[in-house]
Amino acid sequence: MTAENAPVADNLDDDDYPAYTMGRAADVLGTTPAFLRAVGETGLITPLRSDGGHRRYSRRQLRVAARARELVDQGTPVEAACRIVSLEDQLDDALRANRELRRKLDGRGSDS
Repeated sequence: MTAENAPVADNLDDDDYPAYTMGRAADVLGTTPAFLRAVGETGLITPLRSDGGHRRYSRRQLRVAARARELVDQGTPVEAACRIVSLEDQLDDALRANRELRRKLDGRGSDS
């Protein structure tokens, strides 16, 4: 079942459900649709397209775009801000994987 065909109640807590239109997403972020298009052009977020071709954004994508906006508001160019956010996400993933591997190794050492 696609996100568009799932019952609405099932989507209320789904951070990846594309519930926001471009206009609503821009309002929530306090920015313009042009900013969202620019962030999308960098590949930082990829909104789902409706059957009519309109962009739809999830809450997770809005959080990512909001972080990029913080950097832009501090004077960072959009492209650089998007790259920074992307690198921050990669670092978080690497640190999480490192912690998990350390936990597994620590658990293995105590089994001996």
